[in-house]
Amino acid sequence: MSKYEQEILDTVALHGTISVTALAEQLNVTDQTIRRIVKPMVEKGQVEKVHGAIMAAAAQNDPPLAARLVENRQEKAGIAKLVAGMIPMGAVLAIDAGSTSGFIAQALTRHRNLTVVTNSAYIASTLAMIEGNRVFMAGTQLRNHDCAAFDRAAFDVVAQFTADYAIMTASLVHPELGFLVHDQHEVDMAREMATIAERRIMAVDYSKWRDRKADSPLRLPSLRPGDIVVTNEHPGPDYAHLLRDLDLRLPKAASA
Repeated sequence: MSKYEQEILDTVALHGTISVTALAEQLNVTDQTIRRIVKPMVEKGQVEKVHGAIMAAAAQNDPPLAARLVENRQEKAGIAKLVAGMIPMGAVLAIDAGSTSGFIAQALTRHRNLTVVTNSAYIASTLAMIEGNRVFMAGTQLRNHDCAAFDRAAFDVVAQFTADYAIMTASLVHPELGFLVHDQHEVDMAREMATIAERRIMAVDYSKWRDRKADSPLRLPSLRPGDIVVTNEHPGPDYAHLLRDLDLRLPKAASA
């Protein structure tokens, strides 16, 4: 797969639909070149072509990460834009392997001179080719469903850093138990990233705020007072205690 094809897939996963003209401007090529690149991608079912635009196509056999990049993408894109706006040029970031973090990585592609440590091959590849960035891939063995590493090497690499921000995600948010995930490895990595960062940003779309725990029974480390929580809708009064000492941020349309 060419660099252009990968960037097109990443972009339509982030935005859902993007015009041919906007895509051409982003890749610094002509509209005709975009149409030529996209034609075989459409034939393979990787994307869909509509009048004047390219649209994401979710195949039934997509791996879980690819499926999650399509799921609630408009909401995740809004969260990603808000998070990217908080990050200064030249920041040092630890970024976890969640799908919302993948959207945030895409939103950070206009930043320069970032130093990033991540256990996600998807996020590493998204940011590594940006001029001025230094990207450190934590780990050697990748999980097959999300291209994330949780081997000993991953933890050793993360532990060497000090970061301005840790960008973290969760599978579920319970009003009493807090931020939950499926896997103990994810808990351990979140703890490692939280430890090395001056401030933590928890990014979760509104679909994750639910009063249940069976699907995601493992608790992430508690956030510290002043840490940032970014979502696309206000979670409501049930979460007042959980969010009491945290900095909740919403897109302007949601907070109006």
